[in-house]
Amino acid sequence: MERLVCIIIGYLCGLFQTGFIYGKIKKVDIRQLGSGNAGTTNALRTLGLKAGLITFFGDCLKAVLAAFIIRKLFASQTEIMPLLVMYAGLGTVLGHNFPCYLGFKGGKGIAATAGMIAAFNAPMAMMGFATFIIVVAITRYVSLGSLLLMTGFLIEIFVFGSRGTFHLAQPYLYELYIVSFALTALAFYRHRANIVRLIKGTERKLGQK
Repeated sequence: MERLVCIIIGYLCGLFQTGFIYGKIKKVDIRQLGSGNAGTTNALRTLGLKAGLITFFGDCLKAVLAAFIIRKLFASQTEIMPLLVMYAGLGTVLGHNFPCYLGFKGGKGIAATAGMIAAFNAPMAMMGFATFIIVVAITRYVSLGSLLLMTGFLIEIFVFGSRGTFHLAQPYLYELYIVSFALTALAFYRHRANIVRLIKGTERKLGQK
């Protein structure tokens, strides 16, 4: 039951579509511009740096908010708290990617996932952020940086989990692995068109018109 509640709370937090709301303030529907995505990259490319930064931090913060609510609501469930936070993160990403009030057409969930990682484990977040910055700085492919961030996240979950960092009993740890894999698989699914373009060499680079 707790897991379902976490997903629902996360989903409700994920419905705050920062890029879409910012676009509406500017009297445009960001989903009608550029890639048609409501996330950070499209906001950056179509509405500028300020819009991109606001969208990124807004989408990060909604995942942090979901984790905060879960920690307060289930404060006594310390033995499975990391798992509950991960479920809340999954719900947030689902709400961001598939908002019911926007015809289930949202973003790709990377900023929301980054916020969840930051709320889940700060060292993991710093490593993920470093990976993303280095990859994008070298290749200028935001999609590649995002996919490697998610791949690194999954690897870190397995490595840290095997070392006992999360202090979870074995069945809960396996469950954490499954939810983490689901988050990573969802990110790859949402980037499937980008993956095809990366393979073909037609993916747009950051700053490219």
